[in-house]
Amino acid sequence: MLLKHGVGLLVGCLCLMLVFSGCASKKYVNKGFENTDTRIDSIEGSVEANQTRIGENERVIKDHEGRIVVLSKETKDALDRIDQVQQMALGKLLYQVTLDDDSVKFMTDQYELSEKAHLILDELVDKLIRDNKNIFIEIHGHTDSTGEESYNNELGLKRAESVRAYLSDRGIPLHRMSLISHGEAKPIADNSTAEGRSLNRRVVILILE
Repeated sequence: MLLKHGVGLLVGCLCLMLVFSGCASKKYVNKGFENTDTRIDSIEGSVEANQTRIGENERVIKDHEGRIVVLSKETKDALDRIDQVQQMALGKLLYQVTLDDDSVKFMTDQYELSEKAHLILDELVDKLIRDNKNIFIEIHGHTDSTGEESYNNELGLKRAESVRAYLSDRGIPLHRMSLISHGEAKPIADNSTAEGRSLNRRVVILILE
């Protein structure tokens, strides 16, 4: 009888232990799931934040790319317009006449035309009349490197103006002639020698169609 009572008591204790153990395990498991859910929520929040930042960055990049494309198109359009203006201004070069020191005898600081230069320009006018073409004339004035750059620019312009004035007196319309002064910027010879400086003092006349 006692044995039977002891066995029953032992079985009851084991049942209680299993119940409490099961409850504890369940609580542990539930707590584990709660921690896992919290970590998952945290990770999902980080992922969503990163996706938001990536989306914002992509929009910024696309916005900048759009501006770059617009700037590139504007730059290309501007360059195209410059090319068109240059082509219209320059036209097709038919030939050129150069009045250098050997023919016009430009002395240092001087811009007056010599008698030899008058003869060369007279021949040019006769040719233009004979050809009877719709032409445009560019007159480029050059100097040597003696003196200040600003002074040489003015001197080159005066030399070109001397040629234009003479051609105008011979019947060439002023609106068909333009003046350009390069000053000392485009030498064709060494400015360190007297001979070189003499060659650099010149006027170049471009006949354009």
